[in-house]
Amino acid sequence: MPTLCLATRNLNKVEEMAPVLAPKWTVKSTADYPEVEEIDETGDSFLANATLKAVTTSLAVPDYVLADDSGLECDALNGAPGVFSARYGGVPSSAERNNEKLLQELARVQALTPQLRAGRYRCVLVLARAGEMLASFDGTCEGTIALGPKGTGGFGYDPLFIPQGYARTFGQLGAKTKAGLSHRAQALKEFLAWCKQNKPEE
Repeated sequence: MPTLCLATRNLNKVEEMAPVLAPKWTVKSTADYPEVEEIDETGDSFLANATLKAVTTSLAVPDYVLADDSGLECDALNGAPGVFSARYGGVPSSAERNNEKLLQELARVQALTPQLRAGRYRCVLVLARAGEMLASFDGTCEGTIALGPKGTGGFGYDPLFIPQGYARTFGQLGAKTKAGLSHRAQALKEFLAWCKQNKPEE
């Protein structure tokens, strides 16, 4: 099987993505390549950041590289936190600080009903090899933001995010349910469909 390096040191993302990819790929991550330096996410969109990470990493490793940039978009906040999702609450970042800042901002604009708290998780994946971007894939999961955190599962904003059609947050629903619904799962489906058509070489 060909080898795919996930351009992340976020073990939560690797644990989500690797089982989906494992039947077709030998999965590694940049944690397996300590010589690969951290890449500053200086882009102004998920696509720009994912492309930057994928292309730069692919110059440093011999494998195909798949980079993810993802986050939460809230309609009442004009798409924020968006590309700043990971560090929304400040640096050093933490999920607790990010969630607290999100709740404060939604209260500030008086988004207090489910209709006013609509938003989505968005994920963009970019595939690269040897410094060349090969393709990109986009996935979204629509939902609403809860009034307070519920559940301890998942990571990031999962204790606040209620996916469309459900009454509980990703933090309550469990990994199996999230795996079928999430923005990352949708983007990975697009990626695997592309792989069927294009048959990457080992």
